Amino acid sequence: MEGNSAHQIKSICVFCGSNPEKNAKFVEAANIPGRVLVKRKIRLVYGGGSLGLMGYVSTAAHVRGSQVLGIIPTTLAKGNFVGKIVGEELQVPTMQDRI
Repeated sequence: MEGNSAHQIKSICVFCGSNPEKNAKFVEAANIPGRVLVKRKIRLVYGGGSLGLMGYVSTAAHVRGSQVLGIIPTTLAKGNFVGKIVGEELQVPTMQDRI
């Protein structure tokens, strides 16, 4: 596509595994989107928490200066099932409300 686009992506939503992942190839792959979001000044909206691949994506974006919003069901947030929230947090009543 040539020239400047009239539309710029401002936010992108990422949902991926929150299971603690130890495979170095998956961890590195999860860091790539975070770096790209920062470079393109795109805000990350994700499923909340700092665990697993979702945690790697959000942390990679947040530590480099991207805005990050974690959307998490209240029961998961209160139960501390997802680790620490990276960036801002929005608690919603149910998993379906995250959409």
